[in-house]
Order: sequence, then structure tokens, then C-alpha cells
Amino acid sequence: MPLPEYVLLDRDGVINADSDAFIKSPDEWRPLPGSLEAIAELTRHGIGVVVISNQSGLARGLFDLDTLKRIHDKMQRMVEAHGGRITTIYFCPHGPGDGCSCRKPRPGLLQAFGRDCQVELRGLPLVGDSLRDIQAARAVGAAPILVKTGKGRQTLADNPDIDVPVFENLHDAVQYLLAG
Repeated sequence: MPLPEYVLLDRDGVINADSDAFIKSPDEWRPLPGSLEAIAELTRHGIGVVVISNQSGLARGLFDLDTLKRIHDKMQRMVEAHGGRITTIYFCPHGPGDGCSCRKPRPGLLQAFGRDCQVELRGLPLVGDSLRDIQAARAVGAAPILVKTGKGRQTLADNPDIDVPVFENLHDAVQYLLAG
């Protein structure tokens, strides 16, 4: 099986530690063990990394766009310090009740990436830690992968019959993808 052109990643709970109180500042953004190295491994194999993330903390007034930019700048710097690169970041700024088309499980963020970068989404891996990540991937024909970090263990417990590859963390999921 050929390597994918891109791998799509949820942010909180996949790349960095998640928080029920939200990640509201660069200081609160902490990478999960092995996640930065996993992104670097994808980069070394010529695979683009795209972050697809709900960020309802914006709608809730917990942080502003400038703060989110600083959080993402920190993430980018840390990824680059490990030899990796994040190609682009797509985020939904809306709250759960806003009815937007971009908040996962709706597929708007993925469709925007596909349209903007002229990329066929069918079969592209999307690594997430929640049911909404899986649902968004399936809505566009992408290939969902669940990690047990973040909300992943609870997602698995709540959906024991989920039919997707499941891995301990992003590092293990990336090893699976690179093995073809």
C-alpha cells in the first residue's frame, strides 16, 4: 500500500494533552510523549501533516484568535525542533450549538482542506481520539484511526464495536501507517 500524501490529525488528545477546562494559553499546550517525533517521522517520509481541530474555546470566550495563534505557533516551533512540519491547520471557532458546517462531526473542515489544497480526501488517514473525529472522517470517505490518548479510551469504552484501527498513541498509529 502506498504511503498517503497527507495525514490528518486532531489536535487536543492526539498531539497534545487534552483538558476538560480547554487549552487556553501556550503554557497549557503540552505535547504528548512521542507525538512530536511521530510528526517528524511523517515529515521525513514526505507526508504532509494537517491539523483538523474543533476550538470551541473561542466561541466560549476562553481565549481569542491571537492566543490561539500563539498556541499554534508554539506547537509549530516544537514540531520543527524535532525535525517535523505541520503543513496547515484548520480549526472550527464555533460552539457546539452554533449549527456550523465545520465543527466535527460535520465534515466542513475536511472539505475545506480538500478544496483549498485540491486533495482527494477518500482514504486519507485521520487520527483522532473521539467519535466525532471518526464520524467526520467517514463523512468524506477518509480512513479514521483512533488513539487511546486524550478521550480515546473513553471513546472506545462507549463504542466497543467501533470498526477502526486503534492504537495506544500517535506514535504507534504513525508506525502502522508507515508500515503500509
